[in-house]
Amino acid sequence: MGAAGVESRAGVRKVNVNVSRRRFIKGVITSSAAAATSSAWYSASAAQRPGGVVERLITLNVNGRKRPVDVLPQETLAYTLRYKLGLTGTKLGCNRGECGACTVLVDDVSHYSCSMLTHSVRGRAVATVEGLQDSSGALHPVQQAFIDELAPQCGYCTPGQLMATVALLNDNPKPTREEARQALSGNLCRCGAYDHYLNAVMRASGQATEVEQNA
Repeated sequence: MGAAGVESRAGVRKVNVNVSRRRFIKGVITSSAAAATSSAWYSASAAQRPGGVVERLITLNVNGRKRPVDVLPQETLAYTLRYKLGLTGTKLGCNRGECGACTVLVDDVSHYSCSMLTHSVRGRAVATVEGLQDSSGALHPVQQAFIDELAPQCGYCTPGQLMATVALLNDNPKPTREEARQALSGNLCRCGAYDHYLNAVMRASGQATEVEQNA
């Protein structure tokens, strides 16, 4: 019989027959992971307010409106926008800051909202694709340009492309096509409609598209 199943008669400590080496190792790993998670949670919580007290009910400035919302310390802005505030125009693609589908503007600068903690935007102005049209429901010029140039294909990446374009034109109203290409390089399109998006940027900036130039 193995050592785990033997009870010594020479005064040696008893061994629990229900504990195998594999179970013991799994227990150590589980307890270590739990301790690490608890430590990370405490660190994030403590960083919010002195004394480690987390103020979960906060007010965000989203699309020009003050929105009270209950936010966990480790919650991302993309999660808050979609699942707490119902602003589902912000898409979750890779959820690790690579595809750009979740792009929003924070103080007029484009950011991947999946890689920002919601608590980090307190007191800052957040704009999502839902906030582009005006109060009458008229489309933003960039939205209209995207429609005119048939930029959206499946449409999943379109909100992120729109927000990146708005940020670009706010900073550079008359970009060259190459400048537009670089500005939108962080927004992936699985349909491969990149030329359509670039044409839309040129149209929104009041410049002729390549098709019009070659006509």
